[in-house]
Amino acid sequence: MIKNILFDFDGTLADTAPGILATQVATFTKLGLPVPSEAAMRSGIGLPLGESLRTAGNLPDELIDEAVTTYRTLFPIYEVGNVSVFPGVQQTLEELKARGIRMAIATSRGSNSLGVFLERFDMAKYFEDKVTATDKLPAKPAPDIVLALLSRMGISKDETLVVGDTTFDIGMGASAGCRTCAVTWGNHSSEMLQTASPTYMIDEISEILDLL
Repeated sequence: MIKNILFDFDGTLADTAPGILATQVATFTKLGLPVPSEAAMRSGIGLPLGESLRTAGNLPDELIDEAVTTYRTLFPIYEVGNVSVFPGVQQTLEELKARGIRMAIATSRGSNSLGVFLERFDMAKYFEDKVTATDKLPAKPAPDIVLALLSRMGISKDETLVVGDTTFDIGMGASAGCRTCAVTWGNHSSEMLQTASPTYMIDEISEILDLL
């Protein structure tokens, strides 16, 4: 029985891709570097920021810190205004809370930027805890983010579902011994998600209610 749900944020609860892509384009442009294709930029969404930028632009180690700093400087200009919550998310979270499901966020996004969006969309009230890139745990698909939440919340892996839009999320949850649910409206295609062998796959957020 599922009693707890750990959600990824980007591409799962919120459509952050337009803002991320716009900020990456501005970052590479400001650094005088070739702007990667949209597919290349999307491929790294879900990883910590430095790794995401490295993946998108095949950046050498010596440029990572500068790229991260530039991205964070441009974040308020290009990303903040280009984020929205996916349809049905607020209603589904409200219903999950009403049913007594304990929820937390497992994200590669930093704590500060996550806080900006949770406050903007009045979503913090749904989540008991969160682990972010600020916690400096090994990145997805390593299980550490999930294991930290299981420990901090005092919950069982057998009663916990990990929900995300990338193979990184599914690998993380599976490695931690949890059931996993891939969502098809995010950054990885259904075909790509299937390679990670999620326990479940859904096309609409409300379908989570049927899994309980």
